[in-house]
Parts: sequence; structure tokens; C-alpha cells
Amino acid sequence: MSTSYKKWQCISCGEIYDEELGLPFEGVPAGTRFEDLPEDWICPACGSQKSDFIVLEE
Repeated sequence: MSTSYKKWQCISCGEIYDEELGLPFEGVPAGTRFEDLPEDWICPACGSQKSDFIVLEE
């Protein structure tokens, strides 16, 4: 069974959060689902809120 990871994009700056890669330099391990990020998580590039991200369609 393969795991389907999503990519999310910040609507403010275009930064991509890839669930498969995570953000190890920010303490977010690979495989971390976007919905599992803390509610107070912010975009590492511009500081926008989690609610400012949209899922990218494959």
C-alpha cells in the first residue's frame, strides 16, 4: 500500500510544504501531514499562518 503525500503552497509567498519531505531544519520530520502541524505553525519563509496554505492538486 503506497502512502499519498500532499503538497501545500503558501498563498502569500509561494513557499511549498511537501508532506513527504517535511521540514527537518525546522524540526518537522519527513512524512508529517499538514493537518498534523501545530495550529500555531507559520510559514518558514514569510511567517504567514497555517490557514494561508492551499493544497496543490496533482
